[in-house]
Amino acid sequence: MAATRRDGAAAWHRRGVTGVAAAALFGLAVVALQAATLPEDSAELMFHSYDGGGVEVTGPAMELTKSFARDFSANVSYYVDSISAASIDVVTSASPYAERREEIGTGLKWLKGDSLMSVGYVSSDENDYESDTYTAAISQVFFGGLSTLSMGYGHGDDVVMRVDTDFRDRVDRDRFRLGLSQVLTPRLIATLDYEAVLEAGYLANPYRSARILGAQVPERYPRARNSHAAAIRAVRWMGEGASLRAGYRWYRDTWQLTSHTLELAGARHVSPGLVAELSYRFYTQDAASFYADDFDREYDYMARDKELSTFDSHAFGGRLTWDLSGRIGMLSRGSLSVGYDYLRFDYNDFTDIRNGELYAFDSHVFQVWFSGWW
Repeated sequence: MAATRRDGAAAWHRRGVTGVAAAALFGLAVVALQAATLPEDSAELMFHSYDGGGVEVTGPAMELTKSFARDFSANVSYYVDSISAASIDVVTSASPYAERREEIGTGLKWLKGDSLMSVGYVSSDENDYESDTYTAAISQVFFGGLSTLSMGYGHGDDVVMRVDTDFRDRVDRDRFRLGLSQVLTPRLIATLDYEAVLEAGYLANPYRSARILGAQVPERYPRARNSHAAAIRAVRWMGEGASLRAGYRWYRDTWQLTSHTLELAGARHVSPGLVAELSYRFYTQDAASFYADDFDREYDYMARDKELSTFDSHAFGGRLTWDLSGRIGMLSRGSLSVGYDYLRFDYNDFTDIRNGELYAFDSHVFQVWFSGWW
């Protein structure tokens, strides 16, 4: 998540939407571990809506995937956020604002035996932030499809700006991933993932202020941040069209911020062609070493970003997916999904300066998406 967003809730929304989508697809992804295959030709359309903490984010997303020359597959995606913000950060140190973010991505996959190689590019643009990200990855299936080893690298070039001044700075980001997936029993699959991220440049927020004995001063961040994260997840098939999924993720960075994430979910066929899923996610983190709600004096680095504070969050979600059997125009089959997530954020050392109370808020995420294959 970019630390330079004018309002962190919008970034939290994108993390939440991505996390919900990834969780929904995780069960399908592990099934494919038994063989290296190209993704099916498909078209996906989604509409998402986030409302919470004074921030509203809405927009559509789409992705097209098409194979060619037997061993290759290409995809293109488009994602839009229309953001209207009057969050706690904005109303206490700036003016409410509205903006639009557009993201365009493309990728290419090459299947060679039991190896799947991919490259990708994503460009994101808004009025005060530009981002270009390049990725490459490879996965290899071993032992007759029982094990899959994957490695990936990504490099990001970001430009940070302010809409009301000529401020302009850069962020460079390198991301390394390593993963192992293993079929443990005919009904149980587990994955182990590791990720390291190296960031350098302007990592603060040009709009946000810190406080020294109640007086507002510009935030000052270190210009480097290295982080490490490890996650373990498992999916177990329970029979009769039911499955359970569990996961844990640990995160630590050089700003001394540590977090833990626990995820639980269950899915079941409730009738022919209808799958219901319930999920829960708990997240907790300790504050960065240079965070304070109100500093007692001036320090080299000072931040009052609530996303660097100590806080907990809970997310409860549900999803229904209908299998649309039979042809739909040019499509051979399709599915329609509706999802809702309720999120609760409780901050332990970040106060609402308007009333002096510890800050907390609820948010809601709605998603509707259609997937079609041909």
